[in-house]
Amino acid sequence: MPFYGCDDESMSIEEYEPRSTLVVPEHIVTHAKYPFVDVHSHQWRMDTRDLDSLIADMDSLNMAVMVNLSGRGLSLLTKPDERDRAAERKFLKGSVENINSNYPNRFVVFTNIGFANFGDPEWMQKTVKQIEEDVKLGAKGLKIYKNLGLTVEDQEGKRVPVDDARLDPIWAKCGELGIPVLIHSAEPAPFWEPKDKYNERWLELKQKPERYRDPDIYPPWEQIMNEQHNVFRKHPETTFINAHLGWMGNNLARLGELLDEIPNMYTEIGAVLAELGRQPRFARKWFIKYQDRVLFGKDLWRPEEYYVYFRVLETADEYFDYYRKRHAFWKMYGLDLPDEVLRKLYYKNALRIIPGLDRSLFPDS
Repeated sequence: MPFYGCDDESMSIEEYEPRSTLVVPEHIVTHAKYPFVDVHSHQWRMDTRDLDSLIADMDSLNMAVMVNLSGRGLSLLTKPDERDRAAERKFLKGSVENINSNYPNRFVVFTNIGFANFGDPEWMQKTVKQIEEDVKLGAKGLKIYKNLGLTVEDQEGKRVPVDDARLDPIWAKCGELGIPVLIHSAEPAPFWEPKDKYNERWLELKQKPERYRDPDIYPPWEQIMNEQHNVFRKHPETTFINAHLGWMGNNLARLGELLDEIPNMYTEIGAVLAELGRQPRFARKWFIKYQDRVLFGKDLWRPEEYYVYFRVLETADEYFDYYRKRHAFWKMYGLDLPDEVLRKLYYKNALRIIPGLDRSLFPDS
């Protein structure tokens, strides 16, 4: 898509990076105002990480606790035989022991489950037992990946919906054990829409074409999300953290209605900051109203990207860049959240719903 009438007529929209001439106050924030819990991080090999370097980065950001959602290696999630289940257990055990022996209380691990052989009569028994064992090993929650509802199939080759009744014992067990379920279902709704000039995610789909969800292959976005919400409704004794603002950051009013309806549902802001930064006035009001239900999350571990999170949440700055153009070609504006809302977002809400966090790491807790 060349720009005609300029010196470089071969330039594409992907190359176009205009330098703003706007002069407004700037407040670059590299250290969060309060210590925080990042409830959405992925560290694939915590048993081999350079923890000294990782802790130094966390300290520089004022991150008190990192929640590693990848308690079991993704490469192990689809292997069904007992030998590989033992390897998964060893991986989790090694991760927890390694981090606790070096930096106690700074890391929390959520476990994962695999769906290979789903539908086998023994699958549920083994999976429930695995969750119980993992909690004994130190896991503080369960993370469900987006493959459930999208690509997971049972032994007959049929898609497994998020609210498949055969999964009910999993959600019930988490409620019984007192651990939250952080669940990622579907993806941004525009991934299902035509890849045309009206699609707000056109640039992302151009650069990452595998993210497009062909309606001839995948179930509709609304169907997957409704299945997820059905699970929340069906299991009121289990705490669910709906990842990525439930992909409703572009419709906070609808997300608020869902929070009103389902008291056991929480949410987090990982990878959806761009939605908040373009609607600062409404988003600020929304955060104040739902201050007890939202947690801090980032997703991809790139320390310098946290600066934009802090700036959006803590300042009243105007018209500044997000850190990834394909997610937001628009500018960010600060929400200037009140201190008590920041405290709840950064750590107080996490302390309430994730068991075993060290309260001494946080002020007034």
